[in-house]
Amino acid sequence: MSHEIRTPLNAITGMAYLLMRESPTPRQIGRLQRIDTAGRHLTELINAILDLAKIEAEKLTLERTEFKVGNLFSNILSLFQDQATAKDLELRCDAEESIAAMPLVGDPMRLQQILLNLVSNAIKFTDRGMVTIQARQLSSDESSCTIRFAIIDTGIGIPPETQGRLFSTFEQADGSTTRKYGGTGLGLAISQRLARLMG
Repeated sequence: MSHEIRTPLNAITGMAYLLMRESPTPRQIGRLQRIDTAGRHLTELINAILDLAKIEAEKLTLERTEFKVGNLFSNILSLFQDQATAKDLELRCDAEESIAAMPLVGDPMRLQQILLNLVSNAIKFTDRGMVTIQARQLSSDESSCTIRFAIIDTGIGIPPETQGRLFSTFEQADGSTTRKYGGTGLGLAISQRLARLMG
């Protein structure tokens, strides 16, 4: 399924990219940018559906590699800084140096996927103020530690009565937000399942 969907999608976005390099008119540039945006949206949707299918089929295996929280946070800042700046938001990290530099073992790609989803949502639903990515060590022993990650923002918030639905597939806090903010309602469902897989 992945191959059958991705191959024609890659052809569409690839051709749009090539056409953008051929000195198109301003009107054509607008149309090509819409093709590119739609292609990116479809790619994100396909990736989310395939991740969810792997998780539900118990076929997703987690990596066990060494990583540092500080590097993860740097990656996230670099990916979202322009988007935050465009909305005049302050994007910042809050982790003590001992946590940021601590060598950990786990799946940094999947942890980053969760954090990217949460930061993306925070920026999307915050019109002014700040978004903070936070890490706090809650406990540790000789072989493990528990780190609590939090994304704190000054956005619109989530009413308590809708919080329970957020982690269901294809759900959002308010169906009307789909039209205003976009989204599929899969990101938080996948994030929750990945967090559970990580214990």
